[in-house]
Amino acid sequence: MTKVTAQLSVSVDGFYAGPQFDGNGNWMVSAESAKFFRVTRWATEAAAWRERQGFAGGEQDTNSEVIAESFGAAGAYVMGRRMADGGEIPWGEEPPFRAPVFVVTHRPRQRLVRGGGTSFTYVTDGVASAVEQARAVAGDKDVAVAGGGSLVRQVLKAGLLDELELHVVPVVLGTGLRLFDADLDLGDREGIELTPTRVLATPQVTHIRYAVRGRAPLVLDDRGSGGGPTVTAN
Repeated sequence: MTKVTAQLSVSVDGFYAGPQFDGNGNWMVSAESAKFFRVTRWATEAAAWRERQGFAGGEQDTNSEVIAESFGAAGAYVMGRRMADGGEIPWGEEPPFRAPVFVVTHRPRQRLVRGGGTSFTYVTDGVASAVEQARAVAGDKDVAVAGGGSLVRQVLKAGLLDELELHVVPVVLGTGLRLFDADLDLGDREGIELTPTRVLATPQVTHIRYAVRGRAPLVLDDRGSGGGPTVTAN
């Protein structure tokens, strides 16, 4: 059965990049990129990631196996326009996805066909439409939400996400872009429940996979509300 999955590298305190780039200057040397590159360093050093990017070398380790598994499971992708535009030149004529990609955007654009089986279809009628279009072509594989973090939140908020994998890097960043924030519109007594299904720890990163159970009311803690001894002041 096709699942809708997402993954993101985050710091221990929940940031996936530095403060958002304002468009002035070079993103590659911005505060946003510095923290983004720190939490994704484990991936860029992995052989499986490097092979997909057309680079030689890299570590053949658990982290590389996680990346190879992720690429192998995806039959189609959904991503945000900012990520698609930012990657268009670096990815070149043969992007790493090797599957159809559906880009969520407000700005129409003609479908873009690249080598290796990758195509980019620009979807202007919302996240749910992009997910459904991706599901229709994924076959027996998964729909992978490639990012960025804002899009992952949108899919989670809409109740469309079945599985979330966080790659938690042992660093505290303090400021930047958080995966989980007020955009989720959770009430004071409401949460999104997750069930951990796999944990793989390496010195560089801990991979935690969750099944997404969905929104649920929070249960008030009633410990001590009855049945125990009564304490009175003298």
